[in-house]
Order: sequence, then structure tokens, then C-alpha cells
Amino acid sequence: MTMSEASGPDAVIAGYRRLRSLAAEMLALANEADWDALIERQQGYLEQMDRLKALDAACELPAGHAAIKAELLEAILADDLVIRRQLMARRDELGLLIDRSRRQRDLQRTYGRQGTSPGDGFGQGSP
Repeated sequence: MTMSEASGPDAVIAGYRRLRSLAAEMLALANEADWDALIERQQGYLEQMDRLKALDAACELPAGHAAIKAELLEAILADDLVIRRQLMARRDELGLLIDRSRRQRDLQRTYGRQGTSPGDGFGQGSP
């Protein structure tokens, strides 16, 4: 493969197809609530975006390739939107869990001390 083939319009479209594939994989992971794998996959997605940005900037696409790029971008952005919504829902869920845990900890600290206080009069056998 020559340098021009590695950086030409076909390489740009191949890069967008790879990005589209990664976005679809990330969406599947989000749908499965596999957050750890999603975060790991995101690294490859970001690396592909960086490579593609440089490749795309170095090449002017003919009309046919530009139309394919637009379709791929539309699909990538649609997946990205769904992933972001699911991540925001997960963030909100985790926030609720953290708040609940914090309240339980605060209650335990407050009422746990009262129940163990030696001079509280409970269970002392007083008349």
C-alpha cells in the first residue's frame, strides 16, 4: 500500500467505518450495563478519533465519499447520544446510591452513639 492509499479518501471512509463499529460496540456495552468494558472501549474509540481527525484533515473527499462519511457520522452521533443518555442515567443512579449511603452513615453515627452512651438510662435497671 502506498502512502497516498493509506491517507486517501478510501482510508478516511475506512476510518469512519471503524469508528462506527466502535460506537456500536460501545452502545451494546451500555445496553448491557457493562460500564467497565465501556470505559475500556472508549480509549480505543478516542484513539481512532484522533487518527481519523488527522487523516480527514489531510484529504479532500469526493462527493460520493462525502455522502458516505455523512451517513456514518449520523449513525455515530445517534449511538453517541444514546450512550450519553445511559451514562447520565447511570451517573444519577450512582449519585442516589452515594446519597443514600451517606445518610445511612450519618444516621449510624448519630443514633449509634446514643445507643451506646453509658448514662442514657436505658437498660440500667433503674426503678
